Amino acid sequence: MNKRERLEAAIAGQGVDRIPVVLWRHFPGDDQDPANLAAATIAFQQRWDFDFVKVTPASSFQIKDWGAQDEWLGNTEGTRQYTHRPVQRASDWRGLRTLDARSGALGEQLKCLKGVVEALPEAPVIQPVFSPLAQMKTLAGERLLVDLRQNTADFKAAIETIAQSTLAFVREIASTGAAGVFYAVQHATSNLLSAAEFTEWGREYDLRILEAAGDYWLNVVHIHGDNIYFDAVADYPMQVWNWHDRETRPSLADGLAKIKGAACGGIARDSVMLCGQPEAVRQQVADAIAQTKGRRYIVGTGCVTMIPTPEANIRTAIDAAAKGLV
Repeated sequence: MNKRERLEAAIAGQGVDRIPVVLWRHFPGDDQDPANLAAATIAFQQRWDFDFVKVTPASSFQIKDWGAQDEWLGNTEGTRQYTHRPVQRASDWRGLRTLDARSGALGEQLKCLKGVVEALPEAPVIQPVFSPLAQMKTLAGERLLVDLRQNTADFKAAIETIAQSTLAFVREIASTGAAGVFYAVQHATSNLLSAAEFTEWGREYDLRILEAAGDYWLNVVHIHGDNIYFDAVADYPMQVWNWHDRETRPSLADGLAKIKGAACGGIARDSVMLCGQPEAVRQQVADAIAQTKGRRYIVGTGCVTMIPTPEANIRTAIDAAAKGLV
């Protein structure tokens, strides 16, 4: 099987020649320039030959043109710290304008994506897209939840603007030849919102945006955090679900019973992938295969792979996936 055939079979619950495997990471510093990010992403894929490629720009790429500023301070995930958030008061939400997806930071990211797609013709490539709520969190920081609950009119005006900008960007991804989106949901958790609040401010806008991704064949939803509202996103029109299955419920087996596509995960990114020995990686992959019976399953971690992750653990994950059906 080639990579697309293997992934489509896995998503459909059909037999595969081997279980697909994918790991992705950030490239801090390189992610500040589209050409450098493309080169780093291409080199990482050529090194490991994963079944699909997730390009990983800094989370600020969708909001940089609204004035957000950030810097990398050595975080082992590769994520950056925000040094300026443009929303300082409720009225600032109304100052946001709809962005042109073909210019500015969004346009630069599309160039990066296109470069990766063209350099890796055998590997499906997907582009991260942060939900409107996730973008608003980085624009406003801690005041996000205050404005959601107390300054609803300003908040609604902003989320509509952000949704329109996101829709335009999702549609433009088609011009790059990418296979789909990696849709990051960060507020489907009782740690932040009530179930009703997530339905109103998260799910409603997510479904509008994902409708625009309906023509792509490899859409992945990432449900970030713990105590997640898994059922609230289990029917999203996606092909793959990724969540911190080793850190929060549901388990892979329970999650798989709720979705129609494939689950990606099975390895704890901190305690095992980063800090564990290869045998621990092998054991978790074996357990994940047992949970899923090797169907509708893609070997991965629950989130981004840490930068210092030992190469021996990456090799072990790939090897365990290849031998999992033998």
